[in-house]
Amino acid sequence: MRIVVKVGTSTLAHATGRLNIQRMERLCKVLSDLKNAGHEIILVSSGAIGMGVGKLSLSARPKDMPTKQAAAAIGQCELMYIYDKLFSEYNHIVAQLLITAPDLAEGGSRKAHFHNTLARLLELGALPVINENDTVSTDEIVIGDNDTLSAVVSATVSADLLILLSDIDGLYTDDPRKNPDAKFISQVDELTDELMNAKDEKGEPAYNYGVILNYLFKVQDLEKIMEEKMPLHIVEKKIPYLDENGEPVKPETPNGYKFESLVLDMIHQMDSCLPFEVVRRKEFAPIKNKTGVDSVESARELLVENGVVL
Repeated sequence: MRIVVKVGTSTLAHATGRLNIQRMERLCKVLSDLKNAGHEIILVSSGAIGMGVGKLSLSARPKDMPTKQAAAAIGQCELMYIYDKLFSEYNHIVAQLLITAPDLAEGGSRKAHFHNTLARLLELGALPVINENDTVSTDEIVIGDNDTLSAVVSATVSADLLILLSDIDGLYTDDPRKNPDAKFISQVDELTDELMNAKDEKGEPAYNYGVILNYLFKVQDLEKIMEEKMPLHIVEKKIPYLDENGEPVKPETPNGYKFESLVLDMIHQMDSCLPFEVVRRKEFAPIKNKTGVDSVESARELLVENGVVL
């Protein structure tokens, strides 16, 4: 299987900009094990500017472009040195590819060269580490963030799987790293105007993705976890009811509470966790409706589409 893994600066480094050694070691260990299992791994890694900030002992991430580019030039050396050192411990060779928007432009020769180089590196058994060339890119929107870059790389190399690693536990009312009062949203029953219109610090929509999660646990690990006390979450709910005249009422504000335990809390108690982002039509065939979408009929169609014979 050909797997693209994206990891961001906040996962690789502490808030000081200094390397999070434990996380990097675990990342390289897991990816090395996947390679040992016969998978082709491509790593899209942020962190060059953050590493440079730490290396230069700057008090904060620079805002001016020349200093950002200088920090990236210094940090990229540090980042690749560490990747090379850690992956070498598991007898794997890393290769660095720094790209800009023209390298991925449709119809251009540079994209073909990028694809050919990447394909040959995989044939040779190397582990490519890809990042946007921050030392010459003058604006992050040239390609976008590395989530976008990893998606483009995945499409370019016809990857079987794209994994996006994050240090955020789930959906919050605000960035929990910056706002200590940000509240965890355990369940979204409807897309409210507040969520729909929420903006990030750049003025862009704060929420862009929807996700369906399936969890796979070892039975013995689940049994061990269930012996411990799981936290109980309280969720405010808008519960329809009948008024004194027997008329149905849909409240506009919460009028009840729901108490629940979440599978996400189990993940925090596991020794390790590996998320996979997959193509929905290949991995998920729910049956929730009598007819139409997500029905027995649609599930059978997906089985046929994926060559599953019962």
